Formats: sequence, C-alpha cells, structure tokens
Amino acid sequence: MLTHLPILQVILPLVAAPSCLFLRRASLVWLFALAACLSALAVSVLLLQQVYAAGPISYTLGGWQAPWGIEYRIDLLNAWVLLIVSGLSSVVLAAAHTSVARELEGNRQILFYTLYLLCFAGLLGIVATGDVFNVFVFLEISSLATYALIALGRDRRALWAAFQYLIMGTIGATFILIGIGFLYMMTGTLNMADLAVRLPAVENSATVLAAFAFIFVGICLKLALFPLHQWLPNAYSFAPSIVTAFLAATATKVALYLLLRFTITVFGVEFSLASLPLETLLIGLGLIGVFVASAVAVYQVDIKRMFAYSSVAQIGYMVVGVGIGTVTALQATLLHLFNHALMKGGLFLALAGLVYRVGGSRIEDFRGLGVAMPWTMAAIVVGGVSLIGVPLTVGFVSKWYLIAAAMERELWWLALLVVLGSLLAVAYIWRLVEAAYFHAPADAGQPRGEAPLGLLLPTWLLIGANLYFGIDTCLPVEVTAAAAQFLLGGAQ
Repeated sequence: MLTHLPILQVILPLVAAPSCLFLRRASLVWLFALAACLSALAVSVLLLQQVYAAGPISYTLGGWQAPWGIEYRIDLLNAWVLLIVSGLSSVVLAAAHTSVARELEGNRQILFYTLYLLCFAGLLGIVATGDVFNVFVFLEISSLATYALIALGRDRRALWAAFQYLIMGTIGATFILIGIGFLYMMTGTLNMADLAVRLPAVENSATVLAAFAFIFVGICLKLALFPLHQWLPNAYSFAPSIVTAFLAATATKVALYLLLRFTITVFGVEFSLASLPLETLLIGLGLIGVFVASAVAVYQVDIKRMFAYSSVAQIGYMVVGVGIGTVTALQATLLHLFNHALMKGGLFLALAGLVYRVGGSRIEDFRGLGVAMPWTMAAIVVGGVSLIGVPLTVGFVSKWYLIAAAMERELWWLALLVVLGSLLAVAYIWRLVEAAYFHAPADAGQPRGEAPLGLLLPTWLLIGANLYFGIDTCLPVEVTAAAAQFLLGGAQ
C-alpha cells in the first residue's frame, strides 16, 4: 500500500466525488466527503515523511517507465504543497456542514460536496503529477468544478462572477496548453524531469521563449498576480462562504506551486531568472500588487471583498520571493504559502460564522460584534494581526525571512517596501476592529449569538495554528529550508 501513496493521493477524492451522488442525505454526504479528505491528508503526511527521509518518489502508471509513461513524482516541494492543500481542505470541509446547510438549498448540498471533492482532486493532481499535459488535465478538472462552486452563491451576481472567472480561467488554461504544445514540439517529451534535461540545448530558440511566455502568463492568470487579478474579488465576494475559504486557502497556492515548478525545475533558474528579465518583472509586479491591492482593500465596504484584495497583496509578497531567487527568498515564499493558507482559511471561516449569524459581511454588519460574537471577532482580530505580520504570528515569520532575503542581496529599498506594505494592512484591519468594538450595533433590537460550534472549532483550529506556528517554527522552517535548497540545488 505504501508504494501506491502517490496515486492514492489523487484517486481517493476523485473516486469519492461521484460516489457522493449515491447518498441521499446531506449529512451522510458531508461525513463521506470529510472521510475522503482526511484520508488524503493522511496520505500527504506519509508522503512528506518518506520524501524528507529518503528523497523524491517516482511512481509510474500502467507499467510504462518515465519519460514514455505518465509519472507521478513527489519531491519536497510538492509534498509540502500537498500537505497544505489536503490539510486546509479537510479543516474547511469540517466547517462546511453548518454553513452549507444555511446558505444552500437541500438539493444543492449534495452537488456542493461532489464539486468540492472534484476540485480537491484536481488540485492534488496538479501538484502530484510529473507530466505537463496532466497538469493541464487536472487544471481543467479543478477549474470546471470551481466555476460551478462559485455559481452556487445565493446572490445572482455569483453567476456573473463564475462566468467572469470561466472566461479568464479558460484564457489562462489555453495559454498554458499552447506553451506545453510548443515544449513538446521542441523536445518530444512531456515529462517534467526529462524536459529539464532537454530544454537547455534549445532554450535560445524563439519557440521555447514563446512557450515560456505563454505558460508564464497562463499561470499568472490562475495565480491572480496583479494586474491579472480581476476575476478574484468577485469570485471570493459572491461565492458561498465555505467556497471562498476553500479557494483562498488552496487554489492560489497550487498556482504558485506551478510558477515555481515551471520557472525553476522545468526551465531552470539560469534561463528564467538570469537569461530573462524575470527577476525585475516579478519583483516589480509583486510590489505593485502589494501596494495597489492593499490601498483598494482599505476602501471596501464588503469584508469578503476586502480580504480578496488582501489576498492579491499577499500573492505579491510570495512572487517577490520568487523574483529574488535565493534560497532564503524561496524559503520565505514557501513559508508564506503555508502561512497565508492558515491566515485566510481562518479569516474566511470566521466570516462564514458571521454570515451565518447576521446574514451579511458588510462593514456595518460588524458593529457591536465584539460583544455579541466575542469568539468570532477574536478570531478575525488574531487572523488580521497575523496578516499584518505582528511578532508571535505566522505572518511575521515569513515576512521576516523575505526581508532577510532582500538584505542578503543588499536590496535595502526592497526590505523597506515590504515593511511599508505590511503597514498598509493595519488600515483595513483597524476598520473591522473599530466597527466591532467601538460602534453600537446597527440594529440594537436584533438578538445575536455566537457562531455555531461547527464553525467555531475549525475556525479556531486554523487561528490557533497562526499562533502556534508563529512561536514554534521548527516544522515549517525546516521543511521549507530543505525544499528551497532542493529547488536551487538542481536535484531532479
């Protein structure tokens, strides 16, 4: 069984998804889906342990050896991302039953769990596969499920948000497919490890440069890197609350993984960051995204939308780390990938509790909630403090490593801009604190209570992790340091 862990990682949720349709009761479907997610989490833990102890795992399908056959290749980078995706997906799904029962009609709940598992399986497949065409296949599986999940939102604008994402996502996927076609035309292989060996001989050709450009733009669309982020605010704002938490904690993290995998593993550091002006482009777009998205977030009246723009800013920090291109910088990116998943997962689950109780997520809905919903508001405050990067939270850890990476390269101006960008988060987090603790409720006669335990417990599991891993940093720091060293060490 242990030898088949790489394929089990994807097969478990992929088979479980259509199986949900045979169960009639929403509560049974939820338990079944949760069991599938927890099984995938257990597999990802075992994979990370094996890779950390013994090195990369190669698993070939159908008896055809790589590069001729399809290969699942697990190294420290994707083992780390698999753990993040499966862990966050499991915690979010644990909170889903309570929230989904309130926001979706009975006949849509089973459809929701089916789509959730399909999207989950697609994300895991993108990360686990070592074949670039299979990346596209799993990308389409997760994307199609995501469009439908967003369209389940109660607000009719969810349909427009889903359609907008469908158009942008299709353009991104098409760009990636065109780039993959160019790579195959030049090398005759689709295996990532084999591509990394063959590409240096033809990397100066116009076709390879075009392939890189198409793949880079397509991934940046999926990543929501500024200025290709226009689909994200509407998708996060109008999707069901659990869908927003799921996407914020996982989808953009997988897109960042693809950016790292293609730029560093497939094309190579020398080509991506030395031969091409990608360092300047990534640092420039990342910083612009941090400041522009943070400034726009300050003026939002819908809190889902505010945190959506905040996600665009946080993606900017991760991309800056990729642009710097050192071991410390890549470690900062991988740390922030993990830390941001914890932050946004906890914050959007807390917002799901608020939507459950008061029916909305606008700034006026926060008035007086510091007293009426103390545990929910405390979760939002702690998550917001972590977003800012206050010491003893996970947000501080990754930003500290990013600043250290900038100073290693003597980019003092970059370190200063990272600090200034973090301070912008204070402005929009303070608006929530002010409304919750310093304003009277908008409707004093409306009784309010704390969010249900089914939402509070998963929320505080993630918020508690923001504090725990902000103090005890051994696990994320050790794994990300080894993963960053592996990436830049050229191991295949």
